[in-house]
Amino acid sequence: MARHYAIVPAAGSGSRFGAEKPKQYLDLLGRPLIFHTLAALTACPEIERVWVVLAPDDPWWPRYDWSALGPKLETVRCGGATRAESVSNGLRAAAMVAADDDWILVHDAARPCLSAAMLAALTDELADDPVGGLLAVPVADTLKRADSAQRVAATEPRDGLWQAQTPQMFRYGRLQAALENCRDVTDEAGAIESLGLSPKLVRGDATNLKVTFPADLPLAAMILRARK
Repeated sequence: MARHYAIVPAAGSGSRFGAEKPKQYLDLLGRPLIFHTLAALTACPEIERVWVVLAPDDPWWPRYDWSALGPKLETVRCGGATRAESVSNGLRAAAMVAADDDWILVHDAARPCLSAAMLAALTDELADDPVGGLLAVPVADTLKRADSAQRVAATEPRDGLWQAQTPQMFRYGRLQAALENCRDVTDEAGAIESLGLSPKLVRGDATNLKVTFPADLPLAAMILRARK
């Protein structure tokens, strides 16, 4: 039986958010934002261990109490300059316990609203999949391509387009090889695609939002409050 592990790259500065500290440490319902992200993963019975990949000089992590998340959680200070580099370094840290056929779930630190139902759907649907896949939602809005003056240059057809989310779930050995092969990707599925493979899209929902801009933080709080 393949085991399940999770990696959360958390070495970014969150510069687009414009806060004084990395957005993963911003307050969300009395806890750091990343606490809610990690709570969803550590509570999943299928996941045996969760590695948080921090920047080597991260001063924020030690300021908080993470003990409520339990013994599954481990931190490694080997974050890189890019997401792909941080995930690759996290995979190396997992090498002592993860076998090539074990599943790795990579999840954004700034997606605090991941639900148990979404995790179950992902692990169940991909259990016997030969490639792996990711949570995603079909694009619902009309898409406009802008020109240099920020005017509409074209309307893009949205048929068949999906918005990628996380977790993204792939076999340890294949994901490691894919990231070594393709380091300029913005998500793990892109690295798998570079091998000529087609990850499966597992339908999530819009509540699994990524906190990117200040307006996203109160929205995440509303989602989490509604679940309680």
